[in-house]
Amino acid sequence: MNSSVLALAEAIAAAPARRDRRDSLRARIDLVVEVVKGGFLELWAHKLRSVLTLTLLMLGVFTLVVLTSVIDGVVDKVQTGFAGLAWDGTAVLQARDPKTTDDQKRFAMSPGLRFDDLPRLTSPHPKVTAFLPRATKRTAVRVAGGTERAFVTGVTPDYAVFMNRPVALGRGLTADDARRRSTVAVVGATLASKLFGGADPVGRDVVIEGVPWRIVGVTAPLMIFSEELYYDANGLMVPLETYVVRIDADRKLTHLAVKLKSRTDLPEVSAALLSRARQAHHGIEDTEIKDLDAEAAKGYAQFMEEMRSWKVVVTSLAGTVLLVGGVGVLSVMLISYSSRRYEIGLRKAMGASDAEILFQFLLEALVLASLGALLGTVTGAFTCQKLSHFFPWGLVVNPLGLVAAWGVALGLALVFGLYPALRAAKLSPMEAMR
Repeated sequence: MNSSVLALAEAIAAAPARRDRRDSLRARIDLVVEVVKGGFLELWAHKLRSVLTLTLLMLGVFTLVVLTSVIDGVVDKVQTGFAGLAWDGTAVLQARDPKTTDDQKRFAMSPGLRFDDLPRLTSPHPKVTAFLPRATKRTAVRVAGGTERAFVTGVTPDYAVFMNRPVALGRGLTADDARRRSTVAVVGATLASKLFGGADPVGRDVVIEGVPWRIVGVTAPLMIFSEELYYDANGLMVPLETYVVRIDADRKLTHLAVKLKSRTDLPEVSAALLSRARQAHHGIEDTEIKDLDAEAAKGYAQFMEEMRSWKVVVTSLAGTVLLVGGVGVLSVMLISYSSRRYEIGLRKAMGASDAEILFQFLLEALVLASLGALLGTVTGAFTCQKLSHFFPWGLVVNPLGLVAAWGVALGLALVFGLYPALRAAKLSPMEAMR
């Protein structure tokens, strides 16, 4: 019984404290609502000044959101393009440019890199996955609707598989095409659009150097990140065996690409290829090895360095705009302080503390910055949506850029709103109401 009485007494004693906490919380919520309403009223009362300030804040957030998202989209696009190069574990045997007069004389005695070298050059090697010879010539391609200058490239059937040239319509080149020396071709997507518009070119003929060729396939659209990709998108791929018979009587090769089983095997394979080429060319060293894997890695590293520089430029630009917007917040809050001195004095006379006045002014500054940041976010997200189709994976708003934009906008509002807030908090009721 005594314990029940004690518990009841404790509950009765605690009730006023709980009521005080509830009243205090309710009062704070009411103050926040009142301040927010007051902030909007101040914006509405000074429309031109508010529009200018909001525009600066909006532009700063918009710039940071859109440009960081665009940079991410560009990085995604370039990463996709580098992946499409299919240069991983790839080396190329190609003709070496003469650097001296003696080189020119010696190289002139060599037949050069030719189709007839392939039996020696492409003899099996335990550390090579595939040999991919290539020969290219630019010539006239004629169809019923007209003539177009295009690149005709002789390749083996394995080329499309190992060098990432997928076929979107029809079929690719086959071993049977090579064995029969068939006059068939796979046309690049860009050239197909030029020659046939939107029509399906599969099964139609084109005339190359007086010989009709049947189109059996169309490659998928390619992201142009190398010379070879450009040639393939704007040309036709034909069987290499047919190419050297029908198109290039000199039987010259542009290069011989080699797919390695392991990147670490490059020195050994390079030495073997150069030795084979030297034997085929009567002891003349007129070829060299180009490491495409290393070239791609170097190009990608340079690109990422440029992107880091652009991020600094974008951040500086957006930061400058937001800084000017922060000065606008300072101007708005100083004018608000000057025009509301009587109201501040009256609130203090009725019991408002310095902390409550400080909180009121800082919250108004945050309301102003939040509205500008919200407008910048909405317009930035809308712009990203409209630009999305230019990027392979779309264009998504960068969350880090969005958080940074809001953080900077609100941080500047607090910094630039602190001085007017402190002046208002330290103002005495008598001085304010005088």
